[in-house]
Amino acid sequence: QVQLVESGGGLVQAGGSLRLSCAASGSIFTINTMGWYRQAPGKQRDLVAVFSRGGSTNYADSVKGRFTISRDNAKNTVYLQMNSLKPEDTAVYYCNAAIWDWRGSSRYDDYWGQGTQVTVSS
Repeated sequence: QVQLVESGGGLVQAGGSLRLSCAASGSIFTINTMGWYRQAPGKQRDLVAVFSRGGSTNYADSVKGRFTISRDNAKNTVYLQMNSLKPEDTAVYYCNAAIWDWRGSSRYDDYWGQGTQVTVSS
């Protein structure tokens, strides 16, 4: 089994910063894409940032220039550095990864973290 565990969420004032982390553990053969999504109350879950195979990144327009996604393959961990936070960034943030579990599958499966709450006060 594979599990994604997130940390780093919390309450911060507008203009502040937070750093989210997500560590994958278990019977991991390899990891393809890793990324971050967020969901506000009454809204759909939207892409925030993706770190794709080959090292390329992609960001939602609303976070470009403020958020940075990074990845440490040796630790099976993805990070999201969030700067200049706005109240509109308030949401539950979810880690996502495409992972090949050598014990349970011979293909990539889509995994989600439990979600971590980010609240930005005005």
